[in-house]
Amino acid sequence: MDKLKLITDSTCDLSPELIEAHDIEVVPLYVELDGTYYEDGVDLNARTMYDLVKETGSLPKTAATSSETFKRVFKKYLDKGYEILYLGIGSKFSSTLQSASIAKLELESDSVHLVDSANLSSGSGLLLLKAASLREEGQSALAIKTAIEAMVPKVRSQFTINTLEYLYKGGRLNAISALMGTMLRIKPIIRVVDGEMAVGKKARGNIKNGLKIQLKEVERHLNAIDPECIMVTHTEAFEPAEYAKEALEKLDYFNHIHVTEAGCVISSHCGPGTIGLLYIMK
Repeated sequence: MDKLKLITDSTCDLSPELIEAHDIEVVPLYVELDGTYYEDGVDLNARTMYDLVKETGSLPKTAATSSETFKRVFKKYLDKGYEILYLGIGSKFSSTLQSASIAKLELESDSVHLVDSANLSSGSGLLLLKAASLREEGQSALAIKTAIEAMVPKVRSQFTINTLEYLYKGGRLNAISALMGTMLRIKPIIRVVDGEMAVGKKARGNIKNGLKIQLKEVERHLNAIDPECIMVTHTEAFEPAEYAKEALEKLDYFNHIHVTEAGCVISSHCGPGTIGLLYIMK
């Protein structure tokens, strides 16, 4: 087998153009809202989800992809003579990787390779783009898996949260912290550390203040960052995203600056107005 299929899930937050350009198969996670289940990115997008939240007063809940879904998708490509590399949301954020692992075991195939990104959103998306590049170079599935696993600790993901409502209602923030944060107009920066979310610096005022902290962090470590690509990923933060892109272009350092929108699963946990910068260290 010499063909390699890259498979991910809908939390990778790559644009449809990037997905198509790199021939990546996306398996959706699920969002439940007011008793109805939706496939993330298939029959629900973030804008519609936020509208439904306002209409119903309910907060969305998310669910992992099932092992049966993975088994069906994996088998489709195995039957066509492909090897498979699956890389999606990190194992500490979702049981999706566990579902993929169960599918691999049931298929009893050594041609299915799984990577724990230990990340989320376009943090895993960055690793997918690296895997696609290595595939184009003709590297084997095992060589790509080894190379990507070595890059996992080098991914830097951070997001400035515009509203604390979703973190609070989702059980990730207590009522006092949410109230005080709202009163003080705090915009926390959430970072991914060791495969889990952690609160970093806290900005006050509007979302741009938090974004400026992220941009200063990029500038401070610029020469240590892989220049190939940086992601600006957001949910309903179009103007700040354009601001970030223009600021990054002025640095004249990155080969590619990709602006992408977060899907429903990521958006359901962070809320509208969230924006992040994601990149890989050298």
